[in-house]
Amino acid sequence: MHITVAGKQVETGEALQQRVREGLESIARKYFDHALEANVTFRRDAKGKLAAFFACDINLKAGRNLFMRGEGEGTDAHRAFEVAANHVAKRLRRYRRRVNEHARSFAEERDAAVAAVLRPDSEGEEAPDGVPDGVEDGALADGANGAHPPIVAERPTELAQMTVGEAAMQLDHTEQGVMMFRNSASGALNVVYRRPDGCVGWIDASAA
Repeated sequence: MHITVAGKQVETGEALQQRVREGLESIARKYFDHALEANVTFRRDAKGKLAAFFACDINLKAGRNLFMRGEGEGTDAHRAFEVAANHVAKRLRRYRRRVNEHARSFAEERDAAVAAVLRPDSEGEEAPDGVPDGVEDGALADGANGAHPPIVAERPTELAQMTVGEAAMQLDHTEQGVMMFRNSASGALNVVYRRPDGCVGWIDASAA
């Protein structure tokens, strides 16, 4: 994870930066191990006339479209970071719990399907990455008649029943490029996918 530490009228020495890196990496490993980057900013935050407090803002990018923010205050920069980091950890924990609860609630409401890898119909083309060794063209399906490209690998999979929002959340959580699911509102098969601009696209055949 890429971590940036900055200070506004606050000295961010090596000890503080090391504490920030260790703290955020520990949180990411515990709750969301593929967090992408974090920006941490320290600043002075005056509280009344007698005491000067430190404030810390953490902006964590935990997925392509998943952002978490934490804010903290303390009598020193280390304490301010601890408070902000605890806020981020709590939000990640809640997010992960929601994802797990959705997965459990839909465990018994799944359709069977088959996921396949197709080889382009061109001579000399090597099998895609992830295809099991020893699987040859047409080993699992007959593509010689030209009706479809040969299937070089396939595996059973399950289609969960969920809302579109839940499917988009699962897409971010697993970092998949595309996900098919059964829409719990309409009962129709839907697809969510990652667009080149980073947004999530949604295909609903029942709306056509």
